[in-house]
Amino acid sequence: MIKNDLQIHFFRKNIPAFACTPGCHDCCGPVTASSNEVARLPAKSDAEHEQALAKWSCPYLGEHGCEVYEERPLICRLFGTTKSLPCPNGCAPNKMIDVKIEQKIHAFHRKTRQILL
Repeated sequence: MIKNDLQIHFFRKNIPAFACTPGCHDCCGPVTASSNEVARLPAKSDAEHEQALAKWSCPYLGEHGCEVYEERPLICRLFGTTKSLPCPNGCAPNKMIDVKIEQKIHAFHRKTRQILL
């Protein structure tokens, strides 16, 4: 568990940040996150999860955007930073994520238990 937390911290530091289009939530659909990441998020009821999934949304997407932005999962942070997960509105950082870091994140996702949000 500690090793996973250290990896998550490393990945977060190495995913470039950029400004999204205000009010846009086009990439806030159902996603998966590792159990370590989910442990950092506030609990949501089964009903909240089911309601979000029925809308092809995320249970942490609130009226004013992401309610857990600082703790958002790695997959959410990757959107728009890589050619494989482009922003539908063309937003992107000045420099995309390093391909080696992206590959390590995908390997992390494959080896850790993923939970549907």
